[in-house]
Amino acid sequence: MNEIIRYCQRMDQKGWVANHDGNISVRLANGRFRTTPTARAKADLLEEDLIEVDAQGKRVSGTGGPASEMAVHHRIYEARPDTMAVVHAHPPSAMAVGCANQEMVTFAVPEAVVSLGPGVPLAGLALPNSDALWAELDPLLAHYDAVMVGGNGVFAWGKSLEQAFLRLELVEHLAKIFLASLPLGGPRQLDPEQVGALLKKRAAAGF
Repeated sequence: MNEIIRYCQRMDQKGWVANHDGNISVRLANGRFRTTPTARAKADLLEEDLIEVDAQGKRVSGTGGPASEMAVHHRIYEARPDTMAVVHAHPPSAMAVGCANQEMVTFAVPEAVVSLGPGVPLAGLALPNSDALWAELDPLLAHYDAVMVGGNGVFAWGKSLEQAFLRLELVEHLAKIFLASLPLGGPRQLDPEQVGALLKKRAAAGF
């Protein structure tokens, strides 16, 4: 099974997408990108439904149109030459945190510091292809591997589609932990020395 289709089905099975939510793209060797088409449910996509777009987001093969969020994908690819795949979805817990205009730091969960770095920042409410979004998003891309966009879910990226998906999965897992901790007083943060040691492990692991 095509990897994009497989991960589309996993997003649907996990309840991270509804209706036509979400999109996935991968960088191709020819400088183009294969991506899911707009206005299609992810559960029943087939390999022949995937489209190919150029670096400007113009469709070069396939019959569907690109999602408006491809503008965000392209921005990520430009800022992060090491990125080979971008995954976007609306996982409910992370959506709740973003809609509440909250950011998530990873400093309460050691494994998350190693996997995601210092946190999952929030770009505020803005249309997917707008100057307002770029002003908030662009400064974050070099320093983070996932971001939340208020009201528009999570974007995660990686050196492979698997890594991008796993980062998105971890963001949703952290959001559940964060929300569950709030009635107990909120997450307790690691001290700076502990965080520094974990970030060194992250660098050593090539994350």
